[in-house]
Amino acid sequence: MLNPEQRRLFHKFLILEMAVQSLQRDFSVIENLKMSKVYLPILDKLLKDISHDYYDSKRLLAKEKIRLFKVEKIDEYFSDVHIATAGNDVVLRYANMALKTQVEKLLISHQNKDQALNNFESGFF
Repeated sequence: MLNPEQRRLFHKFLILEMAVQSLQRDFSVIENLKMSKVYLPILDKLLKDISHDYYDSKRLLAKEKIRLFKVEKIDEYFSDVHIATAGNDVVLRYANMALKTQVEKLLISHQNKDQALNNFESGFF
């Protein structure tokens, strides 16, 4: 069983996991674009930032003896996420569109944070 804090931490981890997977898939597609030299550094920086947060989150879950077992797509709208814990295993049902939206928000917020930092360092503030 997961307490509310563990559930929050797991949800954050799940969004980070999906973001990393999505960026890795996109990376291979963007490599084949004519303008890949423009996009790859942006994608690479974003992937490194998200991966760092992902591994930190994964370590915190490991300390709690919690890990993602598998994600099982139920239909086009829902997926079950199987979580292995020290006690009873848990299955949480997520709406696919909600997960996609949260991953997009995470990536956009990381990119905006990087742009704000770059503007600050460049003296544009």
